[in-house]
Amino acid sequence: MTTLPADSPPPAPSILVVDDTPANLQLLAGMLKGHGYRVRPVNSGEQALRAVEIQAPDLVLLDITMPDMDGYEVCRRLKDNEHWRDIPVLFISALNSTDDKIRAFRAGGVDYVSKPFQFEEVEARVRTHLELLRQKRELAEALARMRQLQVLRDNLVHMVVHDMRSPLMAVQMALALLEEGQDASPGSEVEMLATARRGVQQLVEMVAQILDINRMEGGQMQLDLRPFDLAALGREVADSLRPLAATRSLVVAPTGPVQAFGDIDVVRRMIANLIANALKFTPESGSVVVTAAGAAEDARIFVKDSGPGIDPAFHARIFDKYTQIEGPAKKAGAGLGLTFVKMAAEAHGGRVSLESAPGQGSTFGLVLPAPASA
Repeated sequence: MTTLPADSPPPAPSILVVDDTPANLQLLAGMLKGHGYRVRPVNSGEQALRAVEIQAPDLVLLDITMPDMDGYEVCRRLKDNEHWRDIPVLFISALNSTDDKIRAFRAGGVDYVSKPFQFEEVEARVRTHLELLRQKRELAEALARMRQLQVLRDNLVHMVVHDMRSPLMAVQMALALLEEGQDASPGSEVEMLATARRGVQQLVEMVAQILDINRMEGGQMQLDLRPFDLAALGREVADSLRPLAATRSLVVAPTGPVQAFGDIDVVRRMIANLIANALKFTPESGSVVVTAAGAAEDARIFVKDSGPGIDPAFHARIFDKYTQIEGPAKKAGAGLGLTFVKMAAEAHGGRVSLESAPGQGSTFGLVLPAPASA
């Protein structure tokens, strides 16, 4: 195989010209060659398909009225083939009715030139569609490179975060051991240890969220699905987070059992994220209310806060990774908690909802399948 020097210009674009009239074929081929194009002339649809199979051109100039196989059929076959469908097909025909032109475009053509033609017009359209093809290919190559870089970045983040988990767990265990048996009065060492332990616990949860989101995006999240009481789980999670409430009111509305079907450990983290998010954006002396409800088809838990609220225009974006939404008090989002909740809910076959408006607080809802429907 002959290789070109590194500084060699790229080869001229290749054009396949298909026309059963020898005079037209010779005229078009000669003029295009005169403008520096590489031209392959053929006089039938069958020959055109064989020529494309041997070597795909950059563009096809295609007549419509030909024996055995017309131009519409040739174009449809090109577009039905995944390797050829991106080749621009420019029809050139004596058929001038609107219906003929509509059929050409429906078959997959990108342009239409009527005979008798002016070569300047043909060459201008050929040049335009070749330039569009070049830009499309460059865009596709740039997108492929970007996806490769994204995969490399995600793999690196996953590796670093995975390696962070072990030392964080070790620090968390050491803090818990130091905390045991210490004086618990305000300002004492045990209070500082408890603060440090909660901080490490939050870091461990963040690491777990990054790893889980990475697995869910790759379709590798394994769930241990079984029936459980969603209302009881909500009370348990709320009780564990009361130290975060400080002067805020954290209320769990009384309710009977609400049977849900899911991975109880993952759902526990989902509820914890929703409550922690609500406490974060609820002002001092505000309130967060947790309620649960069940039906034959699904089980639901809601977390309502008295925070600044979120404009409906941002409701969809609030679940995106690392999104920050400017609010009246502070930025909402800016993390992975709500992203994890949304993706984990969908992995369960459920969903997450949001009802909010500026000045009216926010209510996040988690909907999971009920055992019967699951």
